[in-house]
Amino acid sequence: MRPSGRDLSDLRTISIETGVTKHAEGSCLIKMGDTHVLCTATIEDRAPSFLKGSGLGWVTAEYGMLPRATNTRNRREAASGKQGGRTVEIQRLIGRALRAGVDRSALGERQIVVDCDVLQADGGTRCASITGGWVALRLACNKLMKSGACLSDPLPDHVAAISCGIYAGQPVADLDYAEDSEAGTDGNFIMTGRGKIIEVQMSAEGATFSREQMNKLMDLAEAGVAQLVEAQKAAIA
Repeated sequence: MRPSGRDLSDLRTISIETGVTKHAEGSCLIKMGDTHVLCTATIEDRAPSFLKGSGLGWVTAEYGMLPRATNTRNRREAASGKQGGRTVEIQRLIGRALRAGVDRSALGERQIVVDCDVLQADGGTRCASITGGWVALRLACNKLMKSGACLSDPLPDHVAAISCGIYAGQPVADLDYAEDSEAGTDGNFIMTGRGKIIEVQMSAEGATFSREQMNKLMDLAEAGVAQLVEAQKAAIA
């Protein structure tokens, strides 16, 4: 039995509310159970200098966690003067994942920055950030197309992510913190709406895993991402 009482393949309750901030070109609040992330997308009229003259756009991401997003207070990274290694790794992952779903030629020489701020954490914050970040990015791209700044769609497909792992010897989908902290194997799976794989991060946390178990986790991830894509579609409809 999972701590939450969910079946092995059950995801936490998913909620995506759009238009939650006044100024951002795209925004949403994504809730996956007790993990809540505010995602905003900001359009900048020029691409980074290394893309000057290329005709290509860029998507990047920043990630942060509020001090009381967890059960004990974490010091603001700004107070220490630098980001922690975990923060840097996660925001690079979010940026890579979202760029993989972008037609950078259609985007043109501009940059979209996706900010993901964790309001409350209960496992899977990077996956929720990617899933919600895509929604914010989608809304920003809709504005570009509506204004005529982009003549074709820069986002040809959805991007979503889910965590899966081996908990108490069983493959389970969408780990919450109680499971994540005890999982023998932990993995993050990033896929497109058409089921193509963008990135898989898997590691043995407390016990090695077999090829058969990895295949089962992939199956869970594929089904879970399909559900997340449906939630994205409903949010932007």
